[in-house]
Amino acid sequence: MIRKACVIGAGIGGIATALRLNKEGWKVTVFDSNSGPGGKINQINRNGFRFDTGPSLFTLPHLVEQLFELYGANTNEYFSYDKLDNITKYFYEDGTEINAWQDPSEFAMEIEDKTNEPGVNIIRYLHHARKLYQLTANTFIFQPFAISGIFKKDFLKAGLNFKKLNALKTMHQVNELYFSDPRVIQLFDRYATYNGSNPYHTPGTLSVISHLEHNIGAFFPKQGIYQIVQSLYDFSKQNGIRFSFNDTVEEIITKDNTAKGVKANSGTYDFDAVVSNSDVFHTYDKLLKNKKIPPKLLRQERSSSALIFYWGINGKHHNLDVHNILFSNNYKEEFKQLFDNKNIYEDPTVYIFISSKAVETDAPAGKENWFVMINAPADFGQQWDHLISRARQNIIEKINRMLDLDIESKTEFEEILDPRLIEEHTHTFQGALYGNSSNSRFSAFQRQPNKSSIRNLYFAGGSVHPGGGIPLCLASASITTAAVKKHHR
Repeated sequence: MIRKACVIGAGIGGIATALRLNKEGWKVTVFDSNSGPGGKINQINRNGFRFDTGPSLFTLPHLVEQLFELYGANTNEYFSYDKLDNITKYFYEDGTEINAWQDPSEFAMEIEDKTNEPGVNIIRYLHHARKLYQLTANTFIFQPFAISGIFKKDFLKAGLNFKKLNALKTMHQVNELYFSDPRVIQLFDRYATYNGSNPYHTPGTLSVISHLEHNIGAFFPKQGIYQIVQSLYDFSKQNGIRFSFNDTVEEIITKDNTAKGVKANSGTYDFDAVVSNSDVFHTYDKLLKNKKIPPKLLRQERSSSALIFYWGINGKHHNLDVHNILFSNNYKEEFKQLFDNKNIYEDPTVYIFISSKAVETDAPAGKENWFVMINAPADFGQQWDHLISRARQNIIEKINRMLDLDIESKTEFEEILDPRLIEEHTHTFQGALYGNSSNSRFSAFQRQPNKSSIRNLYFAGGSVHPGGGIPLCLASASITTAAVKKHHR
């Protein structure tokens, strides 16, 4: 008898879970309320410009390759990418410009040349980040996290090296131990934003993120970030996975604390297993009609959201790279406003992502597609129209000042994405991009497990273990599939 599984949400975590379950012999149907796949990883095509709308940095590409290799397929026939030599270009108010070369030695020389920081400190820090990854990856990323696992070899190894994990220090405190130049500290503090957190609160363990970029590498798909989703979606269809778009799941049907199926716009269906790739808060609040939201979810602080301007820009700007950061002059105050006051700081750090630097066809000849983003608080009912108008002006003034431009005169196209629209388009509660923040030393232990307390119900995606971002969503798909396999032998 063929077992049937439902996946709610065609984000990258949902598609990856569908591929893994399908390979295990399950008949899989993926439901999504949107008109196509991707979730937060989507694209805009307007006036000859193409924009990736969500995640823009790509690390650990082998996690994508694994999905093709499961089926004995050659990844290169479906998906290809290049390694970035320069991961990010950083700009400071004092005029300093730093290229974060992927190669650690080059990066160290760049730091020593542009700042007062000895290059050897960069090498030492990245060596520490590598060791940290080796200690934590299996325990906190690639395996289910449960009390029953504390006696496993990897967990015991991490525990015996607890001091090296820097879990009792904040990321900022760790960076201050390694570096003396404030510009370098700020550069490494920024890694907290990769999961929507505050470097002045998040555990120092998360300094491991720098290892992914500089010791392993940052990459870019040859056709842009959306190619990751498109290639996996096309491959899924080739292998018999069914997708039902414009089809909202309204309820997960349960009986005797067991998931039995789903009620969607198109009808009611029975399934042997239900996987929600939707935000876990949304799943409990909207889809489990007779279940209370677990109190621990309500207690946890939300991650940051984003305010993004998609600008079609007339002209080429050779001083910029694919990824660019214009730093705030007061980073601590920016995060205080973001998390404590639920506000956007008047001098925000501005991220400019220009995919047409890598994919020429993403913009018309002589033009560029600017994805301009600042961190924003989750939606708590702020006066967003006012905040957006003020932030837009502050961003424009900052770009003009730091890059010596008149950017408004070059902007011929604009679309805006804010926390309200993020929630509307992706069912992400309050528009918090990563679900809960990692602003406490216990955050990793508090994420929703991939196996629900409701039988036959599972979770995948960025709002559950192990966290948000493309690599962690792909890791969650593997963990979730293993849980399904374990409980349906």
